[in-house]
Amino acid sequence: RYVVLTTKHHEGFANWGSPRSWNWNSVDTGPHRDLVGELGQALRERNLRYGLYHSLMEWFNPLYLADKKCGFKTQDFVVKKMMPELYDLVLKYKPDLIWSDGDWEAPDSYWNSTSFLAWLYNESPVKDTVVVNDRWGSGCSCRHGGFYNCADKYQPGTLPGHKWEMCSSIDKLSWGYRSNMSVAELMDEASIIEELVQTVSLGGNYLLNVGPTKEGVIVPIFQERLLALGRWLDTNGEAIYESQPWRVQVENSTDTVWYTSKGPAVYAIFLLWPRDNVLELCSPIPSPATQVTMLGYAGTLKWQQSPGKGLLISLPYLLPSALPSRSGWALKLEGV
Repeated sequence: RYVVLTTKHHEGFANWGSPRSWNWNSVDTGPHRDLVGELGQALRERNLRYGLYHSLMEWFNPLYLADKKCGFKTQDFVVKKMMPELYDLVLKYKPDLIWSDGDWEAPDSYWNSTSFLAWLYNESPVKDTVVVNDRWGSGCSCRHGGFYNCADKYQPGTLPGHKWEMCSSIDKLSWGYRSNMSVAELMDEASIIEELVQTVSLGGNYLLNVGPTKEGVIVPIFQERLLALGRWLDTNGEAIYESQPWRVQVENSTDTVWYTSKGPAVYAIFLLWPRDNVLELCSPIPSPATQVTMLGYAGTLKWQQSPGKGLLISLPYLLPSALPSRSGWALKLEGV
């Protein structure tokens, strides 16, 4: 339940009226609007957390290029341009999250990351609430940060020991908008749901990117994907939001059944509907009090103990149109 806006990408254009980016920001030119401020206000009216993406580097900035030419022994770009903008963003918009990027060419000592983070966590107006990612200098990723991104589209495979986030993009070839993209190059609804389920099962957050057009429009195909994911979460969000990893993350015989938990309840999310309408789960150990329900479907489901120690669950015989969702179904297991 959070949204991250790109305040400034590697080309240096600021989506707010940055006093350090004269005539190269969204207030002086283009829409003549403070996009960072307007989106923040709209999100907070919906009780959504607001994250700000910010690129440390700028590909074409003469100050940055001069520092780079000196082997990053000078810091003119950091002192005169980058850091003042970062402080400005925090003081003006009080973000819940700072998504740093563009750090990999130089060490954290060049970017002054530690002094900024010390201020952020000790003195800033968001010191008690803000979280940050792990891109604050070369060699920092996956080692230091409030949560780890590690790499774009990173999937750990096993449960990490540190909070992490999987950042993915609906367009498989780009993080921006491409007018020449084809449907085959986009993630479909089932793939997005699968990525979300795997990520949350392994204790991660899922950040799904769309690139708006230059007019700021989210094109219909992206809208369709996002709305489909929203409908899926309307039904299955109980197994996702505020969930914790269970003692088993994925059914050992398959990568199509993933687990989450919340309090005493365990959720088994299966991505393929079994042909015989019977789902076998080896990991949960049933008890006489075990009860199985499907999110979005009224009534309890019949189950029996499998020859091993798990469960054989009889799924409802339903027409595809009557299923709670088109792909990915969540069973709630109580008393296991």
